[in-house]
Amino acid sequence: MTERTTEGGAPIAIIGGTGLTELAGLEILGESCPDTPWGAISAPLVHGRLKGQDITFLARHGNPHRIPPHQVNYRANLWALRESGVETVIAVNAVGGIHPDMGPAEVVIPDQLIDYTWGRPSTFFEGELEEVTHIDFSYPYTDAVRRVLVGAARAAGVSHCDFGTYAATQGPRLETAAEITRLERDGCHLVGMTGMPEAVLAAELKLNYACLGLVVNWAAGKTDHIITMEEIEAAIAKGMSGVKTILERSVSDLGALSLQSS
Repeated sequence: MTERTTEGGAPIAIIGGTGLTELAGLEILGESCPDTPWGAISAPLVHGRLKGQDITFLARHGNPHRIPPHQVNYRANLWALRESGVETVIAVNAVGGIHPDMGPAEVVIPDQLIDYTWGRPSTFFEGELEEVTHIDFSYPYTDAVRRVLVGAARAAGVSHCDFGTYAATQGPRLETAAEITRLERDGCHLVGMTGMPEAVLAAELKLNYACLGLVVNWAAGKTDHIITMEEIEAAIAKGMSGVKTILERSVSDLGALSLQSS
């Protein structure tokens, strides 16, 4: 792999929805759309500055929101961020709550995940290789980054859970009630469709990586009614302010962490 470049790049990236560029005090500086060996990225990288810290945003599902989770080009996205100088990635994910403490609008900062996806390109280490490479993936989220996010949530009084096993499912459909029962039996606390292979690709590129999960609905079978888009949109509207607050309060510490690890 090529050495990462840092000139003109930002050490922190946020992957999520387009609304995350509305952080208080954020100055938008411009956009870029780098080429990658893995194809096109989901959307142009948006570069900005918040509290003196350079920051890059990437809309995972495109802008407008049009790419389903199983068709996101995760390899291109992570490669473009790394080549832009990014060292720390915060992934904002909409998730369903399985654990009783993880209801709609709750913020979850998970510490583990289980991958149930299939057929998604999930590694940079394939094709014409000189040798097979295996990376350690025992702990998929960077603990130092998680600690910064948890500390920011506590300091701001944002309701959150500082643990959780994320079940990454294929989508784009939601799960059946029986599937959620299986996931719960496996030890999963929340379920989403974009956690993998994003996390492992970040690990292969030696990027710091952590997840900010926003619960947007109870998982299938956890209530006596069907899941509706109105319910999901209401939870997003209620909970996104907490996500933004955590990001705004943590950006300086994340920047310092990035510099220490470089």
